[in-house]
Amino acid sequence: MAALARDAFVALGSNIDPPQHLSRAARALRQRFGAVRFSACYRNPSFGFEGADFVNAVAGFATTLPVGELLASLRAIEVESGRGPADPKWGARAIDLDLLLYGEIVGSGPGYTLPRPDLTERVYMLGPLAEIAPQWRLPPAGPTLAELWARYPRAQHRLERVELDLNAV
Repeated sequence: MAALARDAFVALGSNIDPPQHLSRAARALRQRFGAVRFSACYRNPSFGFEGADFVNAVAGFATTLPVGELLASLRAIEVESGRGPADPKWGARAIDLDLLLYGEIVGSGPGYTLPRPDLTERVYMLGPLAEIAPQWRLPPAGPTLAELWARYPRAQHRLERVELDLNAV
């Protein structure tokens, strides 16, 4: 019996040479998962620490990998794309890949909670995600991402589009 393909949505972020590291991660995602679609890239202030602005985007693709294998693949891409093993969780980083949604899966395991708990609170996750999957419903049976984005207090959070097209790299 063939494994069921699920849509995965992954946030990408970098505040150390973002064009280089985001482009490298985008190529690696395509290499591993084939057809990957990317939101536009957006600049926003660092969150959780004082530092350079981040550039963020969201990628969407289908995969049959179990969650643990998908997370391991994302960690490998981070390493290939310039993230060091000693990079702090709340600090400058070359690349950060975070699994936001994986099909209709709701739950947690080693190193993940789905849907990502802070997804609806982070402008740099929710905005780009709503851009590429506006009709996707937040599991389980929640509002669409477009509805969540329409309600988001955007005026309180800076999110500036930048000229970096990950769909073209």
